[in-house]
Amino acid sequence: MKLTIIGGGGFRVPQVFEAVSADNAPVRIDELALFDVSESRLSTIKTIIDRLAADTKFAPRVTVTQDLRKALAGADFVFSAVRIGGTAGRIIDERTALDLGVLGQETVGPGGLAYALRTIPFMVSLAETIRDVAPDAWVINFTNPAGMVTEAMRAVLGDRVVGICDTPIGLMRRAVAAVTDSTQTPAADLRFDYVGLNHLGWLRSVTVGGEDLMPRLLSSDDALGDIEEARLMGFDWVRSLGALPNEYLYYYYFTREATDRIRSAPTTRGEFLDQQQGDFFAKPGSDPLASWLRTRHERESSYMAESRSEEEERQESDVDGGGYQTVALDLMAALATGRSSTMILNVRNNGLVPALPEDAVVEVGCTVDADGVHPWPIAPVNGEMLGLMTQVKAAERLVISAALEGSKELAWRAFAAHPLVDSVTVARSLVDTYSQKFESIGRLLR
Repeated sequence: MKLTIIGGGGFRVPQVFEAVSADNAPVRIDELALFDVSESRLSTIKTIIDRLAADTKFAPRVTVTQDLRKALAGADFVFSAVRIGGTAGRIIDERTALDLGVLGQETVGPGGLAYALRTIPFMVSLAETIRDVAPDAWVINFTNPAGMVTEAMRAVLGDRVVGICDTPIGLMRRAVAAVTDSTQTPAADLRFDYVGLNHLGWLRSVTVGGEDLMPRLLSSDDALGDIEEARLMGFDWVRSLGALPNEYLYYYYFTREATDRIRSAPTTRGEFLDQQQGDFFAKPGSDPLASWLRTRHERESSYMAESRSEEEERQESDVDGGGYQTVALDLMAALATGRSSTMILNVRNNGLVPALPEDAVVEVGCTVDADGVHPWPIAPVNGEMLGLMTQVKAAERLVISAALEGSKELAWRAFAAHPLVDSVTVARSLVDTYSQKFESIGRLLR
C-alpha cells in the first residue's frame, strides 16, 4: 500500500515513519511518498528517516517529490498535514489578535479563523486533485483548523475524507486508565460518550462492562490527578460540568487568564516554534536525528505552557503519548484490514446533534472497519455545551463560506459571531488587519 503525506517536509513526519515501520504496526505500508513545496525541508526530513530506517526491518520505500500529482498517483491513503503560511503565519495569527485585545491562539478564536481563511482554498484545490488522481484513496486530514478544513474538503470528497485529532482519544484513554486496569479492559466492553467540534468537546461518560465510571472518576482526586485536562481546569470545575473537557476548552473557560499569560510571556507559541524549527532546519548539525529528537522533546514539553504555572512541568506520560501518527495509523489499519477499531473522529453530523446542520462536521466516537467510518449514537446535547457548539459552528461555517466565496462581509460576520471576539468593531479590525498582513487573504476577500 502507498501512503502519501502532503506536507512531507513537516517537523513531525519522522513520527509517522516510526509508526508505520514499527515491528507491531497494525498495517504495512510499502511506499511512503513525501510531498512538500520546500526542497530543503524534504531533504532534511529524508535524512532523518533514512537514519531511522537503518534500525528497522519493516521500513517502507520512501520517495520525495515536489510534483503533487506524482505524489498522489496510486495512493491508497493521503495524509494531509500542511501549514499554509508556515510558522511565520502563525505568529501573525496570534499577535494580531493579541494586539486587538482578544485571545491569540493557533486554532481557537480569531487566529483559527484567519488560519482557515488562507488554508481552505488550498485544501479544496488539493481535494479536487485527489479526486482526479487518486479517487479511491482515503484522505486523513490533520491540517488545522481540522474541523473546518475537513468540512470544506467533504464538499469534494464526501465520506472519503476524515478529520483526526489526537487529543480526544488521549483524553478517553487517560480516563479509562485512571479508574481501571486499562490493559485488562477488552475493547468490546468499552463504550464512551464524547461529543463536540474539533478542539471543543467533552467526554461525558465512560462505560466498561455496563458500568459508567465517570462518577467514580470525578469523585476521586487521585484519579483526576492522572488526567491532564482535569489538572489544567481544576477538579472543582470538571466536577461541576459532570464531564471531562477537551484541553482546548481551557481557552473558552479561562479566556482572560489564557490571554493574559500569552500576552505576558516572552514569546507566543508561534514565535517559539518559528525560532525552534527555524534553527533546526537551518542547522540540523552533523547528527540530524539526535538534533530532531532533542527538538521534538522540547516542543512537546512546552505544549500549552500558558495553561500551567511557571513551576508546573508537563508530565512525561503526557509528553510521550501516542500522538497524531498513532491515530492515523489506527485509522488506516481499520480501513485496510477490516479489523474493527474504536476512535474519535471528525465526521458528518447526519443528525447526531439535531441543532446543527446535517452536513456540519462534528467530533464523536466511531467504529471504523473495512466498510468505512460508523459514528456512534450520542446522548442529547443541551445547555451550555450545545450553546457553545452552536455558536462556534456558526462562526466556522461563515468563515468556510467566506473562503469559498471570497466575501469580506461573510468573514466579518464569522469573526463577530465567534464567542472569543467581544466586539463587532474588533471583528472588522481583525478582518482588515489579517487582509493587510496576508497577501493571500487580501486577494481572497472582496
